[in-house]
Amino acid sequence: MTVEHANQFYIDGRWRPCTTSASNSVVDPASEELVGEIAAGGPDDVDFAVAAARRAFPNFSRTSVEERVALLGRILELIQQRAELFVDALVTEMGAAIIFARASQVPFAAEHVRVSMDVLRRYRFLTVNGTTATAKEVIGVCALITPWNWPLYQITAKVGPAIAAGCAIVLKPSELSPYSALLFAQVMHDAGVPPGVFNLINGTGEVVGAALAAHPDVDMISITGSTRAGVLVAQAAAPTVKRVVQELGGKSPNVFLDDADFAQGVAKGVLAAFRNVG
Repeated sequence: MTVEHANQFYIDGRWRPCTTSASNSVVDPASEELVGEIAAGGPDDVDFAVAAARRAFPNFSRTSVEERVALLGRILELIQQRAELFVDALVTEMGAAIIFARASQVPFAAEHVRVSMDVLRRYRFLTVNGTTATAKEVIGVCALITPWNWPLYQITAKVGPAIAAGCAIVLKPSELSPYSALLFAQVMHDAGVPPGVFNLINGTGEVVGAALAAHPDVDMISITGSTRAGVLVAQAAAPTVKRVVQELGGKSPNVFLDDADFAQGVAKGVLAAFRNVG
């Protein structure tokens, strides 16, 4: 497949060239064939993206609930309109079965955005209990690191709630499955996300992920990935005391209670574990 902007990053509302000459290969795991190269960012790219997010945050955090609901609605509509483009990307970049990509990967990703809209509509940012008022405030600039196996699904699971809350975002998708993230960045642009609110940098965890985790202007980092990566992120984030949220190292655990139908439970567990081409 042909993917636009493979050698660019989306920063501050526009596509811009990478500051390094490094690249990462994209391999179709179904055929083990090289299907493309993407730019691999460095610390300077991270600085540009974080600075853009920091500039955008004050104004975006003050937008109304109605404005953010409308923005999420436009994002949802564009994902649905471009569903087949995302399907093609998922099949190519991570070997998803095309039927599963159409039935689950893309619709579930869209559902994250819809649920974010629904929750935002009824969310109470201020609660009063007697003489005490509790205000829940947006945290700031969020760095989001996503894995290769559910690429678009994991992106919307993090980006949807962040937009709903009023955060500014720097996304680093897995370098193994970057194409759906590039398509998603174009969706964000076409939906009218203000410049700097959403930024995308491709690259490795060792370089881009580490720079995001250590960056003093990142207020929160969320990572779904390996336990090893999670440990490194937590260590790099500690000196700046940023909030760290992690989903690490899991693989389809099952808990069987005494009254469970064991045969049925095993069948469902195997399906859940291996339906995404293993």
